[in-house]
Amino acid sequence: MVLTRDFRKTIQARARKDPAYREAMLTEAVDSFLSGDIEVGKAMLRDYINATIGFEALSQQIGKPSKSLQRMLGPAGNPKTSNFFHILRFLQRNEGVELVVKARHHTDAGMYGVAEEIHLEP
Repeated sequence: MVLTRDFRKTIQARARKDPAYREAMLTEAVDSFLSGDIEVGKAMLRDYINATIGFEALSQQIGKPSKSLQRMLGPAGNPKTSNFFHILRFLQRNEGVELVVKARHHTDAGMYGVAEEIHLEP
C-alpha cells in the first residue's frame, strides 16, 4: 500500500511526540523481518527512520551513504546482514531501547513458555 503524504506526516508527527509509538514502530519492523515478511519489515523500517532520525543523520552516524541506505531498505533492496544489524544497533541506541527475541517451543496443543532470550544488542 502506498502511503499518502498526509498519512506520512501524521505518522511522523505522532512519532515525534510519542516514544511508545516509536518503540512500537521499531518492534513491528523487526517482528516482520523475523517472521519472514522482509518487504513489510523494510517498509516499516523506512517509515521509522523517516519519522525519527532521517536517512541523512543515520548516514552520518553509521558511515554509509544516505542513498545506499535508502536503496538497501527500498522495495528491491537486499541489505547485507552486517549492514542490517549495524542500522538496527544504532536505531536501538538512538531510541534508548534494547529489543529482545524470545524463543518458544511448539507442542501439539500450541505454544507455551519462554525457553530462551536472545538480545539483539551486542
